[in-house]
Amino acid sequence: MTMRFHAEPIEFTRQPGLGAPVWAARAADGDDLMRFAVSVHRHEGRLAALWGEDRRQRGEGFRLHCVFALDEGHLWLDLDLPAENPVYPDLAGIFPAANRMQRATRDLVGIAFEGGSGGGDARPWLRHGAWPADWHPLRHDAGEGGGFPNDPSDYDFVQVGGEGAHEIPVGPIHAGIIEPGHFRFSVIGERVLRLEQRLGYQHKGVEKLFIGGSIADGARLAGRISGDSTCAYAWAYAAAVEAACGVNPPPRALMLRALMLERERVANHLGDLGALGNDAALAFGFSQFMRLKEDWLRVNGALFGHRFMMDRIVPGGTASDLEAPALRAIVDQCDAIGREVKDLRKIYDEHAGLQDRFQTTGTIHADLARELSLTGVAARATGLILDGRAHRQGYTPPPPYAALGVRPATDERGDVAARAAVRFAEIFESLRLLQEIAVGLPDSELCIEFAPVADAHGLGVIEGWRGEVLVGVALDGAGRLARVHPHDPSWQAWPALEHAVMKDIVPDFPLINKSFNLSYSGHDL
Repeated sequence: MTMRFHAEPIEFTRQPGLGAPVWAARAADGDDLMRFAVSVHRHEGRLAALWGEDRRQRGEGFRLHCVFALDEGHLWLDLDLPAENPVYPDLAGIFPAANRMQRATRDLVGIAFEGGSGGGDARPWLRHGAWPADWHPLRHDAGEGGGFPNDPSDYDFVQVGGEGAHEIPVGPIHAGIIEPGHFRFSVIGERVLRLEQRLGYQHKGVEKLFIGGSIADGARLAGRISGDSTCAYAWAYAAAVEAACGVNPPPRALMLRALMLERERVANHLGDLGALGNDAALAFGFSQFMRLKEDWLRVNGALFGHRFMMDRIVPGGTASDLEAPALRAIVDQCDAIGREVKDLRKIYDEHAGLQDRFQTTGTIHADLARELSLTGVAARATGLILDGRAHRQGYTPPPPYAALGVRPATDERGDVAARAAVRFAEIFESLRLLQEIAVGLPDSELCIEFAPVADAHGLGVIEGWRGEVLVGVALDGAGRLARVHPHDPSWQAWPALEHAVMKDIVPDFPLINKSFNLSYSGHDL
């Protein structure tokens, strides 16, 4: 594929393998990168991910990785930077989602961004004072980094002034057993003028833990990045390794992966719909959906040996199979769950109090979703047809979804009601897919053995229940993991939440927040 802007073409090479279509290329310099980013934006593309890599141990400098998404697939563009003073142009003026990714990359790898029209926001993102500003944990010579004093610093939140304006700080520690995040509301009365988030409290050094590990070690770690997206991360990691090593998983393994991914999708949508009912004072909805979710997870445990199906998707295929009785049990459960969810959807749709809370609350529109590079449920609830499992113009989904004919769920309203409606629709579509997979599982081996390929790299992209999960993998000269970057769709969706609450009232924030249900663990790494 050749991408052209002005008079300068960039030649992209198609990544091998059966995964989502990915083309890779190298930018000549920072200006080259900027021109390409502008071109992608003009073609209504997205910034899918951005991360950095220290390659000085190989006698090189640093490398910036940028993944852009167009209708045809993903474009992986690298930019090599010098070992001394590694700097690249600020992309946040073109893609606002770049800002937090760039700040995290600077905190972890120590490569800086400058210029551009992104506002010059250079505040720390993942570094909360637990390590010095001149120490970067993902540099090859950083060492373990123990013994640093914990010296938290003030965060320069944006101030909103004016008569009657005041601030409400919430978190990072919250009531209940939830992950930590700080939310700074600027309000007049109960009306929200601005929300600013500070995340990173869950940072646990995941990317550091990957370095030097075997492919099998990486598979176990990838499945534990975010417990609610175990299958999505495990599959994205496996797809990246398979692309790097030129491996194609067997047909039965691909179908089993899809079956597990759809079961993960249903489980999370059931839980979210119950929580949305609870936040709108419909305790009945909460109890019923959580009962259904528990039944669903128990069947996971019985069939796969783990409620979240950890360690079942592995590079080369899958680690477990399903026999005819188990497949029959899946079909029967889909029938039973489908009937109950249909009744519950009718109750939700006809409950005046619930719909009064849902409708016109937390609204974002398609133009903003595009500008923020949003994916997943939140994007489809604005009318965008962005689903990596579904056919669209110029795009053929990876197997087995290419043959399953996924019907993406969309709703143009962009509010809490729309995000709930998309979840209902996706449950029914996933139940249909699960039944189709269960009755049509092909006969083949489950997993193929393969040897790591030295100095190889690959990118895996999977449509998780929350949105697009992406994993980039680089292997060193010995075939061990040199760099692994997992990217959660919450990176793009957290800023969208800041916009969604504007002009609503503070008491509606828990409901709006739950309608997105974003990940801290998958974001903070």
